[in-house]
Amino acid sequence: MTDPSAALVEDPSPGPPDRVPPSGSSALTLAGGLLRTARPRQWMKNGLVLAAPFAAAKLLSPMESLRLAVVLTLFTACAAAVYLINDARDAEADRAHPVKRRRPVASGQVPVRAAYTAGAVLAVLAPATAVLACNTDTAALLAGYVVMQLAYCVWLKHVLVVDLVIVTGGFLMRAMAGGIALDIDLSRWFLITSGFGALFMVAAKRYSELMLMSSRKNVAASRALLSSYTSGYLRFVWQLAAGVAVLAYCLWAMETGGQPRGLMPWRQLSMIPFTLSVLRYAVFADAGTAGEPEDVVLRDRALVLIALAWGVLYVLAVVNQ
Repeated sequence: MTDPSAALVEDPSPGPPDRVPPSGSSALTLAGGLLRTARPRQWMKNGLVLAAPFAAAKLLSPMESLRLAVVLTLFTACAAAVYLINDARDAEADRAHPVKRRRPVASGQVPVRAAYTAGAVLAVLAPATAVLACNTDTAALLAGYVVMQLAYCVWLKHVLVVDLVIVTGGFLMRAMAGGIALDIDLSRWFLITSGFGALFMVAAKRYSELMLMSSRKNVAASRALLSSYTSGYLRFVWQLAAGVAVLAYCLWAMETGGQPRGLMPWRQLSMIPFTLSVLRYAVFADAGTAGEPEDVVLRDRALVLIALAWGVLYVLAVVNQ
């Protein structure tokens, strides 16, 4: 999910004074600053675009593979547009922040007008390209994503509970994009599992932020709305979401498994690593260390192995169905 305003678990210690580049800075420096503002590290989240075709066990033709790659690129462009516009809008406030002041727009490496322009171009160009390269439904999804995220940056991030829903919706829209682009019917179980799985991670992330900032007695500096939540409420949300996600996945596996042609009920067996992955992630959530989801997953070897086991079982289920 794109969460443009997040400071997350960053080093709060003040760094060296920002160096504002001279007015004649090169185009290469400007391009590098724009790229940094677009947050390449966050682009991994857009891999969820591949989720629907994989969940549907659809074998893609070369043209469908190309279209899926285009959708992945366009969603990345939309996310980058939101980051650019968000940083341009918050430039003045970021300059007063000990960490955010190092961002290219706040430090002066990227002019505010350049960030606005680049963000606006991407926000308009990505949905327009989707009309030609995919279909109007994909274009509408991308446009809706941009509008929703910009509304989040301007207003909705200050609305209690709605901020959780918006960030969760961003993840869900990513998961839906690939299926919509390839005209794949999205099952109710896929949507429920994806939606509540995303809510689980979003609430766990907020809970971790609250625990970290409470220990530093500096909640408001990280996220204005965070102090309005209690640790008990956020814990309730991520526990509820985790339970619903596991239940929905198990119901899907039992309902759609059918009579396997092989010796083993591979689809039903995939419930084991899926449940284990949620339980393992919950360890970090409970400890207050579930910051960025990609960091949690990639830095924990057990989670990676569990994910690989799930992938193997799922592929075996598809092959033997």
